[in-house]
Amino acid sequence: MVVGFLIRINQDSSGSNISINQNPKLVVGIVVDQMRYQYLTKYWDHFSDNGFKKLIGKGFNAKSNHYGYAQTSTGPGHTTVATGTYPRIHGIIGNSWFDKKSKKSVYCVDDDNYNTVGSSTSRGKKSPVNLLTSTLSDENRIATNFKGKTIGVAIKDRGSILSSGHTANAAYWFDSEEGSFITSTFYVDELPSWAKEFNDSRAVDQYLKPWDTYYDISTYTESGPDNNNYESNFRGEESPVFPHNFKIKNSKTGEPYYWELASTPYGNSLVADFSIKAIEGENLGKDNYTDFLLIDFSSTDYVGHQFGANSKEVQDTFIRLDLEIERLLNYFDKNIGKDEYTLFLTADHGATNAPGFLKDNKIPTNYFYYNQWEEHIESTLKNLFGTTDIIVGSSNQQFFLNHELINKLGLDLNKVKSSIIKNLQSFPGIEDVYSSEQILNISDDHYIRLIRNGFNTKLSGDLMYTMMPNWTYYRKGSTHGTRFDHDTHVPLILYGNGINKGSISRRTDVIDIAPTIAAVLGISSPSSSTGKVIYEAIDD
Repeated sequence: MVVGFLIRINQDSSGSNISINQNPKLVVGIVVDQMRYQYLTKYWDHFSDNGFKKLIGKGFNAKSNHYGYAQTSTGPGHTTVATGTYPRIHGIIGNSWFDKKSKKSVYCVDDDNYNTVGSSTSRGKKSPVNLLTSTLSDENRIATNFKGKTIGVAIKDRGSILSSGHTANAAYWFDSEEGSFITSTFYVDELPSWAKEFNDSRAVDQYLKPWDTYYDISTYTESGPDNNNYESNFRGEESPVFPHNFKIKNSKTGEPYYWELASTPYGNSLVADFSIKAIEGENLGKDNYTDFLLIDFSSTDYVGHQFGANSKEVQDTFIRLDLEIERLLNYFDKNIGKDEYTLFLTADHGATNAPGFLKDNKIPTNYFYYNQWEEHIESTLKNLFGTTDIIVGSSNQQFFLNHELINKLGLDLNKVKSSIIKNLQSFPGIEDVYSSEQILNISDDHYIRLIRNGFNTKLSGDLMYTMMPNWTYYRKGSTHGTRFDHDTHVPLILYGNGINKGSISRRTDVIDIAPTIAAVLGISSPSSSTGKVIYEAIDD
C-alpha cells in the first residue's frame, strides 16, 4: 500500500489503483459568535447568491444542530467544536470559572508563562493551558507529521486559541488597545513578516467610520423598530439608532478607540482581511499536506449583546457577514481551487431575546435581580450557619462550598447542601438548584443531561442553579448561557471537498463536527471525541 496525504491509494487483487480518499488542500472552520440558526431563514431574502445561499445550496445543511450542554458561551463553544466532546471532558467549562485550588477566578486562556507578540500590552499572555484534550487540527498536525499547518484568526483571544488547539503554528487575535493582531510566545517569538506588514499598514483604520445600514433601513422588515428600549447606546450616542456615529477616539489620549470597532460589522471585515493575508503569508493550501484555517467572527456577539436578537443592528451585521462569506468563498475558489477545500460553518452559541421585548409581546419572562439574589444567598447562609463563608466562591451559576470550614464546624456536607438548596429554590426566577451528586447521577431528564455534559467533576462547583425559561439578568440586548433551544440551536453547514449536497432535519450535535471532518480527511478524531459522524453529509 502506498499512502500519501492528499491522495490515499490502495491496490486491488488485479493490481489496479483504487482511490481511497482525496483530501482537501485546506480545511476552513468558521465559527460565528452568537448566531441562531434562525438568522439563516430570517434574513434569507437579503443574502447574496454567493454567501450563505451558496453554502447551503451546494453544501450540506444540518437544520437541527444543537449544543448538548447547558451554560452555552464562547470558550466552551469553540472548544466543543474543535474537540468533538463536551466541557465535562475537555475542561473548558466557561469563559472563566472559580478555581478550587487558588480560590480565584481563572480565565480560560490566561497563562503568565508566556508573553505578548505583536504589541506592547499584556494581552498576549495566553495559551491553551486549560484545554485537556486534543483538537481536530491537532490530529491533522500529527497525521501529516506536522507538515500541515494550523492558523487561527479572531477578534477574541479565546475564540482563536481554543479553536486552534495545542499544536497550532499560530493563533492570532485583536488587541483593541493598539489596534493590532497579536499572538503569544506559546506559538512564536516574533510575528511573521506578513503579519507585521498587515499591522504596519494600519488597514484597521479604514474601518474607523460611522456605521449605517448596508441596504435601505426601510427594507429591514424582519426586525423591530430601530429606536426601542431593548438596546444599549454607543458611547456618546443619545439613542441607539442608525447611523451610528460613535466616538472613534479616546478622549484622554486622542488615539483611535479600537474597541468600539469590534462592536460593529467592520470587526468581521477586519478578521476576513487578516485571514486572507494569513493564507497568502503562510502559503496555506499550496502543498500536499492539508492545512487548517480557523476563523472566528466575533463581532456578531458584541453587536448581539448590545442591541439584541431582534434588532436592525443584528440584521445588518449578518447581511454584511454574508458578503464577507462571499468574499472568502470567491478567494478560496480562485486561490485554493473550487474542489480543493472543505469548509464547515457553525456558531459557539445562540442568543436570548431581551426580556422587555418578550414581555411587550406577551411571552412569559422577567428580569432576574442579581443583586437581590446575592442578598438572599447571604441572608440564607447567615440564618442557617451564622456565617456567609460557607460559600467560598461562585461562577457560571455554580457555588463552591468551603469544605474546610464545614468540617471545622462539624457540619454534615450533605445536610449543608440540602439546606441551601431548600432555601434557594424559592427565589423568584430560580427554576431549581442541584447538588453535584444529583447532576452526576444522571437521569433520563433532557435538561439534567445538558447540565451534566457541562459539569466537570474536578473543576465545577458543589451546587448549581438554573433559571426559569426566558428569565435573564440582562436588561437590554441579548445574552446566552442557558440550556434552552434559543441558545443551543446553531447552524451547521458543511461544504466543499468530500461533502455531499443535501440537508437533514434530524437532531445533530455540535460534537459531531470534528469526527465528521476527521472522516473526510481519513485521520483520527480528537483524543476524547464523543461525537458521531454525520454519515449523510460525506461521500461514501
